[in-house]
Amino acid sequence: MGIELTILGCHSATPRTNAHPTAQYLKINERHILIDCGEGTQVLLRQQKIPFAKIKHIFISHLHGDHFFGLVGLISTFGLLDRRTELNIYGPKGIKEIITLQLKLSKSWTSFPLLFHELKNKESEIIFEDKKIKVSTIPLNHRVYTNGFLFEEKPSLRKLNMENIAMEPEIEICDYHNLKKGKDFVKQDGTILGNDDLTLPPRHTHSYAFCSDTAYKPDIVPLLKGVSFLYHESTFLEDKKNLTEKTKHSTAKEAALIAKAAQVKTLILGHYSSRYNNLDEFKIEAKTVFDDVELAESGKVFKI
Repeated sequence: MGIELTILGCHSATPRTNAHPTAQYLKINERHILIDCGEGTQVLLRQQKIPFAKIKHIFISHLHGDHFFGLVGLISTFGLLDRRTELNIYGPKGIKEIITLQLKLSKSWTSFPLLFHELKNKESEIIFEDKKIKVSTIPLNHRVYTNGFLFEEKPSLRKLNMENIAMEPEIEICDYHNLKKGKDFVKQDGTILGNDDLTLPPRHTHSYAFCSDTAYKPDIVPLLKGVSFLYHESTFLEDKKNLTEKTKHSTAKEAALIAKAAQVKTLILGHYSSRYNNLDEFKIEAKTVFDDVELAESGKVFKI
């Protein structure tokens, strides 16, 4: 359990030999998720030895090519691998039309259920939830409709304090489930044994926020409060701040300002412009505002 984030691609715009567009693989509380799917994503998945079959959910932030041009290729490969389990794709309205047209014209219909969940809400909303995790959108400010995504673990059950339970002969194995759910135990004589004396707190839950292409948008801070990891695009340094309004991108310093205001644990920078050769400059700039800064790199893994 916990979080394991693998960076597949983390550069902007045109793919290059050692610079791949955005894609990430997230394992959170036993769920396997792909976030964005830039060109070449399936090759990068293979390089990291990530099993394709485990991916059940793909989240696409927006319909710029460097964030989804690898999707139809990945879907086609799933078909070639004789996939049978369903694949859920969450993305902006229009993604179903784009992908199904490509599959139709190439006569590459899938043999597995391909389920599209199209997004158009400009306010944050829960778009997926099960007993293990919850996923919400983070509305961003880019040149086209764009969302980030907040992935949150759900609290696990409480842990049994077997030392104290052993001292209460009336408590049987069949009572354990209720204790784990936080319920008190009532003895035959009516005495109530508090749950806090019979169990231990569950492990701390973790969260991951992915903020794809966006101009500086401080009103997203409440959605990011206290997240374990925040990935925030940092296309430019402050020396190119004049380009951020036209392109609707952020600087490393602006990403750090968001991280500081949201009191996140760790900030991960990415989506670097090809104008820069020394990526360490992004970290240096961000650390003038926020201490715990990491650089996204293809193949790099972040764990909790």
